[in-house]
Amino acid sequence: MKEIFLYTSDKIKLAVNHYQTGYDSVVILAHGWFMTKDSKAFSEMAEMFSEYFDVISFDFRGHGKSSGFYTFTSREIIDLKTVVDFAKKHYKKIYLAGFSLGASIALIHCAQNNDVDKVIAVSPPCDFNKIENRMWKKEAFIPTLKKFELKRWLSVRPSIIIHKKIKPIDIVKQIKIPILFIAGKKDPTVYCWHTQKLYENAKCEKRFELFENGIHAEDLCLDAPEKFINLCVNWLK
Repeated sequence: MKEIFLYTSDKIKLAVNHYQTGYDSVVILAHGWFMTKDSKAFSEMAEMFSEYFDVISFDFRGHGKSSGFYTFTSREIIDLKTVVDFAKKHYKKIYLAGFSLGASIALIHCAQNNDVDKVIAVSPPCDFNKIENRMWKKEAFIPTLKKFELKRWLSVRPSIIIHKKIKPIDIVKQIKIPILFIAGKKDPTVYCWHTQKLYENAKCEKRFELFENGIHAEDLCLDAPEKFINLCVNWLK
């Protein structure tokens, strides 16, 4: 794995992990809020995906080693486009795998740019104003505590400016790229109806998978890695 840095059109420095294993296709991993490319979850996931594809994981602005402040998807669209543009210079096929807010950003990107081959959207909020996020409940608090990493949490820098956001539910019908939607039935953060609603409104080639005992985003991979990776690889292949 090689760490590199890219610069966005609005001069944000993005930290990127590039896993080069010799494939002509790449999976770009887009993390969610309070996650980073170097978190245990995404480091392990990148290694698992790298058995089948090259992998690019990166820190959105205001997270980890990237500069700037987090804007809750508004400017992060620029970050993802920067990474996709980099990948287009090196690969024949490009796949996006987004998690939570990263999944919503991936969907927005695909509505605005028809430049990737397939997408995986894991636990995407369909409307940011309707995220449940029951963090005080046992089913949410315990998994969060188990994967707690102080360095990761301290690296997040939210913007104090309120930016206008695009609702994924408003743009999902515009997407022409095949999408695999994945949700956890017991997700206490973004209830599974968000993903179901996006799936129902999508007009492209699509598939919906519900993990009966699954919770939120990257936890679906952490709790059932073989099932999750096989599902994703089979969709992308």
